Amino acid sequence: MRCPFCGQDDAQVKDSRPSEDGSAIRRRRFCGSCSQRFTTIERVQLRELVVVKSDARRVPFDRDKLARSIRIALRKRPVQEERIDRIVNSIVRKLESSGDSDVPSKQIGELVMETLKEVDDVAYVRFASVYRNFREAKDFEHFLGELTEKVDPQAV
Repeated sequence: MRCPFCGQDDAQVKDSRPSEDGSAIRRRRFCGSCSQRFTTIERVQLRELVVVKSDARRVPFDRDKLARSIRIALRKRPVQEERIDRIVNSIVRKLESSGDSDVPSKQIGELVMETLKEVDDVAYVRFASVYRNFREAKDFEHFLGELTEKVDPQAV
């Protein structure tokens, strides 16, 4: 493992532990060259995922980008960090077990929307406003109208 501080390749593992949900291994490492300590996290990767964008570009799947977008939607909401990690793990597992290494970006967005709808309504609307590219207040009104109709069909 290369040291992130000095770039040397001789970092030693000092401690290894499974993560709380058992889906990863945390390793504390020590660089013999600069004496700095750092942590790495190792996860099992079933397959190399490639995201196919709407303009047909293909980019490597970035787990951190997925986690960031979910954290932004859940910012200042009563959801603990461990739950966010479980959400990300669940979405990644669904994508990896889908059988195809090429994943349309739309599929990822829809999985996130489904998950956030179950977790927190505010985060769901926040994510939808970016994902569906809301431009005006009318877009929010229309989306919230659909949301309320699905929740309470008698409300209309």
